[in-house]
This record gives sequence, structure tokens and C-alpha cells, in this order.
Amino acid sequence: MHPDPSLHQTGNQNRWRVDLGVIALFSVAIAKLLVHLYASRHYGYFIDELYYLACGDHLDWGYVDQPPMVALIAKIARLLFGDSLQAIRFLPGLAGAIKVLLTGIIARELGGNRYAQVLAALAALVAPGFLAIDNLLSMNSFDALLWTGCAYLLVRIIKTGNQRLWIWFGVVAGIGLENKHSMLIWGAAITAGLLLTPQRQFFRAPWIWLAGLLAFLIFLPNLIWNYQHHFPFLELQANIHRSGRNVGLTPLSFFGEETLSMHPMTLPIWLAGLWFYLFNKAGKPFRVLGWAWVFTAGVILALDPRVYYLYPAYPTLFAAGGVMCESWLARSQLKSLRIGFPVLMLLSGALIAPIAIPVLPVKTYIRYSQALHFQQPAIETWKLGPLPQVYADQFGWKEMVATVARVYDGLPVDVRAKTAIFARNYGQAGAIDFFGPKYGLPKAISGHQNYFLWGPRNFTGESVIVLQGRQEQLGDLFASVTKGATVDHPYSMPSEHFDVFYCRGLKRPLNEIWPTLKAWN
Repeated sequence: MHPDPSLHQTGNQNRWRVDLGVIALFSVAIAKLLVHLYASRHYGYFIDELYYLACGDHLDWGYVDQPPMVALIAKIARLLFGDSLQAIRFLPGLAGAIKVLLTGIIARELGGNRYAQVLAALAALVAPGFLAIDNLLSMNSFDALLWTGCAYLLVRIIKTGNQRLWIWFGVVAGIGLENKHSMLIWGAAITAGLLLTPQRQFFRAPWIWLAGLLAFLIFLPNLIWNYQHHFPFLELQANIHRSGRNVGLTPLSFFGEETLSMHPMTLPIWLAGLWFYLFNKAGKPFRVLGWAWVFTAGVILALDPRVYYLYPAYPTLFAAGGVMCESWLARSQLKSLRIGFPVLMLLSGALIAPIAIPVLPVKTYIRYSQALHFQQPAIETWKLGPLPQVYADQFGWKEMVATVARVYDGLPVDVRAKTAIFARNYGQAGAIDFFGPKYGLPKAISGHQNYFLWGPRNFTGESVIVLQGRQEQLGDLFASVTKGATVDHPYSMPSEHFDVFYCRGLKRPLNEIWPTLKAWN
């Protein structure tokens, strides 16, 4: 009996469709990475990046304001790729690209065909919030990838019944805890979702408990570090809350900012994703993820949220939303919408992208944002200049270090060796540490965040260059205070416009007053 040629042809067509789907998904992910490699040519190092690079020079199991992973990534990036912006931002951009790819793969696992997979990946691509966080070296880009990785493994466990995959879930969750403590929220949310659905049966087998134990063991070094240092992260969070530094958001304004951050055109996609998990028959086996998102949003709202805290939970909704939209559009009479919607999403995403990621020269960006009457959402209550905070905090650091170097070079040679440079915040200190070797500057000292734990570096206080202080207050501490220079940059944060003072003769030993200089805020 000869095979039916039509069946053979259909098989080839199916394989061709699969290949096209894979190619399309990888194309979206590669486009994401290329955007990040292109960006930032006209800007500089972000304030937090300078601090993380300094942390990378002091590898430890914990820091005042984050677990150890970002410092390790900073160290690895510098060893492998060098110190350029593109070098230190390559791994965050790569994490963002993998997240986009994984979003499409989850859509496939949920039953979506090629259109659902690509639509989900495009939603993750155009989201301005993801463009912003994936363009900087920080915990946030890896946080979103690791949350999405946990969601993918959970979907696979539910689909295949292979509970041994919980071991990998534990590994990813444990790494997530070493990256950012917010993984605790996602883990608790998934646990709550399991308890609210028939998947609670997983707790009757040992694998999920082994996963929890494995995650705990991976996280344990950071937990021990926090215990040994009296849980500085909790003290820091309490100080930030008391300071009122974060922009206050009502639930309505919070979700308004979320809608803008994920791109308004993705709103129907992620809402459809929530519907898929909570109400759709096809999504019923995966309902745990719907409850997990609701739980996560509720907890974050209760914790005086920043806009980006909920970002990592959206790829899971985008994936399900792609499946739901594919199903709806297949039944719709508006066939043109099937192509028109993603095209319009891409075009509008390109229009909004310069607001989220610095692809335009700064002067062009200012004109562009003014023409659109649109800016990045404010995260903190600082006074702003012509640029939003995330952009402004990428300017002025090189110039600041050059200014400090002129003051330092003006000192007698024998005095320089015993002169400390005291910075008011980790950005100033990190900039001195990163750019300072070019000028022969010593490492900075500071009471801010982990710099406080690194101490005064054997300086005595007899000769100190102080960044950003008041002359009358410094006069109470030192025998002599002289203004040496002024730091100013047209595009930097107004808070980074300050005077530089040269101070001599600290009235008490520096190591004695050091505990009073702690600034965890």
C-alpha cells in the first residue's frame, strides 16, 4: 500500500509551520537583545550600576540592600567583557531576550499555536517597563526571567505530571532568592495558588517539599549573612518607608502606571491571560498561575509598592493572553485584526520606546518627550531636572570624579596619601571607585548602604575631601573646612549638584565616629 501523498504533504507543511514559529520566536528575542546593545550610546553609567560594580569588588554572601547575585554578575561581566557600558549591560539584555523567548514558549505549552506564541513574545518585547529594566545592570532583569522560569516549570509539571521537575523549580527559586528577596512573594503566591486548586495534591508527594528544601539551602548563605549583620535589609526598608521617599500610589494609580509600563496595547492581552487562568475551561488546569498573579498583586499593593515590583508577573499573563487572543481572533469576523493588532502594537511600541530606553541623544529625547507630553513614571519624590530620574542618574559621574581629582591633585604630595574621599551616597562613592583609578584617586568611603560596612579603609580623618555637605556642619567636625569646587551638570539629578569641601583635622578619630555615619536609606 502506497502512502497518501496528501498526508505526506500535510506533514511537511506542519513541520514548516513549526519551523516558522521557532524562527519567529527567536527573531523577536534577538530583536530585543539588539535594541539593548544599540541603546545607551549617548548616556552613561546609572547610579545603581556604579554601586553594583563596587559590590563586585567586594564579593560577599549579602549586602545591605540586595542578595549577592548582582555583584557576582557584575564581576563576571567585567572579567568576560570588560568595563564598557555594552559589556556590563550585555547580560541583563540577554536575560530580557531569554524572557521574551520563554514567554512565547509558555504560550505554546498552554496550547497556543504560532500566532499565540509570537503575540505573547511581542507583548513582552514592546513593554516599556521591560525595556527599561532590561537595559540596566540590576537585579530586576534577572528577577523577571527567574519568575518566568518558575512559571514555565510549573506549567510543565502540570502538563506532564513529572513531579521530579520540582527539583529544577527549587533550583530556579533558590537562585531567584539569591538575586532578589521578592522571589519570596512569587513563591508564596504559587503556594497559595496550589492550595486553592486541585494541584494541592502535589503536597502529598515528596518532590515539592524537596524543591522547597533545595531553594532554602541555596538561599541559606544570604540568610546567614543577614542574621550575622542583624538583618540590615529590614532596617533599610523600614527607613525608606519612614522617609516617604517612594511616590505614594493608590490601587487605581498603581494599575494605571502598570498599564502604561506594560504598554496600553498589551492591556487586553494580559487581561485575557488572567481570564484564561481564572475562568476559561482550557486554562483550568493552570488556574494556580491566575491565583498566583492575584496574590502577588495584592501583596505588592499592601507593601507601599514601586511600579516595577509587579513587572516579573506579567510574562505569565502575556503567554496565556496570547492563547486566549488567538482563540478569540480565530472566531472573529475581523480577520484584519489578526495582523493589524500586532503590527499596531509594534509601531506604537517603537513610538514609546525612547521614553523607556535611551536610544535617542539627550537633546533629541527632551524635544521628543515634550512633543509627546509623556514621561517615565516617577518612582521617588526627588526634585527633577530636564530628564526623568532613571536618565538623569546616568549623567555627571565622570565630570564629578574629574572635579574631585582636581581638588585632590591640588594637595601636597605627602598629604594625598592620607586623604580620604568621603561620599554622601553610593553613586558618588561608586563613581570614585570606578573612574578614580585613572586619576590616581583612592577608593571612596561612605556611610551609605554597604559602604558603611566596608568601613573607613584605615583613614584617620586628618585629611578628607567631602562630597556634598554644609560648610557650617562640617565646621563642627573639622578644625579647618575649605570649599574646593562645585559639581554641576545640566542633565544630572539636581541632588547631584553640590559643593566639594577639603577638610582637615577631624576632632575625633574617624573610626570612633564611624557608627554615627551610617546612612541606610
